[in-house]
Amino acid sequence: MADPIRVSAPVSGTDRTLSFETGRFAPQSQGAVVATLGETRVLTTANAARDVRPGVDFFPLTVDVEERAYAAGKIPGSFFRREGRPTEDAILTCRLTDRPLRPAFPDGFRNEVQVVTTVLGVDMANPHDVLSINAASAALMISGIPFEGPIGAVRVAYTTDGKWIPHPTYEEGEASTFELVVAGRELDNGDVAIMMVEAGGTERSFYFYEDGAPKVDEAALADGLEASKTWIKESVSLQRQLVASVIATSGPIEQLPFTPILDYTPEVFAAVEGCVTDDVRAAVAIAGKAERNAATDAAAAKAVATLCGEGAAFAGEEKAVKEAVRSLTKKLVRRRIVDEGVRIDGRGVRDLRPVSAEVGVLPTAHGSGLFQRGETQVMNVCTLAMPRMNQLLDTLSPNNEKRYLHHYNMPPWANGETGRVGSPKRREIGHGALAARAVMPVVPSQEDFAYTLRLVSEVMASNGSTSMGSVCSSSLSLMDAGVPIRGAVSGIAMGLVKDGDKYVTLTDILGAEDAFGDMDFKVAGTADAITALQLDTKIDGIPAQVLADALQQAREARMQISRPTPPLCP
Repeated sequence: MADPIRVSAPVSGTDRTLSFETGRFAPQSQGAVVATLGETRVLTTANAARDVRPGVDFFPLTVDVEERAYAAGKIPGSFFRREGRPTEDAILTCRLTDRPLRPAFPDGFRNEVQVVTTVLGVDMANPHDVLSINAASAALMISGIPFEGPIGAVRVAYTTDGKWIPHPTYEEGEASTFELVVAGRELDNGDVAIMMVEAGGTERSFYFYEDGAPKVDEAALADGLEASKTWIKESVSLQRQLVASVIATSGPIEQLPFTPILDYTPEVFAAVEGCVTDDVRAAVAIAGKAERNAATDAAAAKAVATLCGEGAAFAGEEKAVKEAVRSLTKKLVRRRIVDEGVRIDGRGVRDLRPVSAEVGVLPTAHGSGLFQRGETQVMNVCTLAMPRMNQLLDTLSPNNEKRYLHHYNMPPWANGETGRVGSPKRREIGHGALAARAVMPVVPSQEDFAYTLRLVSEVMASNGSTSMGSVCSSSLSLMDAGVPIRGAVSGIAMGLVKDGDKYVTLTDILGAEDAFGDMDFKVAGTADAITALQLDTKIDGIPAQVLADALQQAREARMQISRPTPPLCP
């Protein structure tokens, strides 16, 4: 067995060390790294297919997290006494790992890539989710797979004396008022571009606030984003040391050759521009989602009929022409926003869609609320039960019980489509967890309100940020059920269009603006404090100041939802 290559460095501000090791486990994997923090240890492997599957028109990246009960010295509590389907924690860790990695692969790369994290050991003090992000980036860096890393990640916690501490233990996290997970990459100028943020208040947030501890507002969050850069750089530096050590020991890392796959050629795009630009420009100015989609489909059909018919210049290239129409649509939508400040439905960049709210929609439920913003409509139903209905957890964390449950369902008919109906997918698990994180800080403790709470968000119609609609409808149903929450929680989704060095932030994005934009930034909170945050980017990262400005813009919209003016609530 070859001697392993190991690099380590102290985490500044803590008494712990972060280390990466390769060459000991999984020798046939293209990239394999064991990452350790405290005595929590994960093995992450990264592998890519040598060839592209025929007909693949997307980047097939999968991230899996395998939680092993032995890591915590446990035997699984299931009937079969072995691990079964992934736990909710494992699914959330998959999503947390995937989100900053995905934008770091080059355009046109279509080889199948699989990243698998296996949790080998947990010390019941240091969480393994952020460690998984760092280990995945390190494994990709030494695998030879095209990857524009490294990506560093850190969790920071906001203490009751107003300080941000890195990589908090479970105990430190529970004692804090807010936790922030930030991932990013280091730029050539030494700054950090932020690629992913996941944040939320703790169950004790408002107790601390009532005791006079500092609240997490927009300014405090901006400080947290800035503080996180120090520890992101430390992880990035350590990964670079690992790469250098591998090269020094084994020689240059063999790079996986690939040829970028283009959805269409410049010639096809030019022909589409000449054929249907006016049709697409008219289509993207239609406010209604269904009507706009129908007009865009008609433009695509016209382009196909004109350019792909028998004897035409691009006969047989229907798929390329349709992709070019989509690209043209994206170009025109973005250009209109940047040049004119006008969005698809005619709103300005800061304008909120009409909002309406209703409670008591289900007379048989303990509490129910219906929230609608534009064409997005979510109903939430609150059910109360005795404490014996708390959910028992069989996980690798010290938490073994949950009394606040939030489940999110989005059937295909919410988009006017057909599809599979059944068990929740990863997206539904993630959206339910985000809504729970946003609302939980205002829910009274079980000592003060001795009930188990289950909230179910049913998406009735979708056109932009159903997760934030879930947050708003949750506040309604809780109040309808008579739960003494400490404040109404509202949520809003922000978007971004980057053009050169210019950043245009959009309030209350539509589904199409999410698809065609560069950022999905969800902010939830009360009138006094932020309770949850989630950020994903499609570009190489976003400056912290741009995010700080977006937080202020989001606050304007949240206050309109919490205290809507008569025109917004007819």
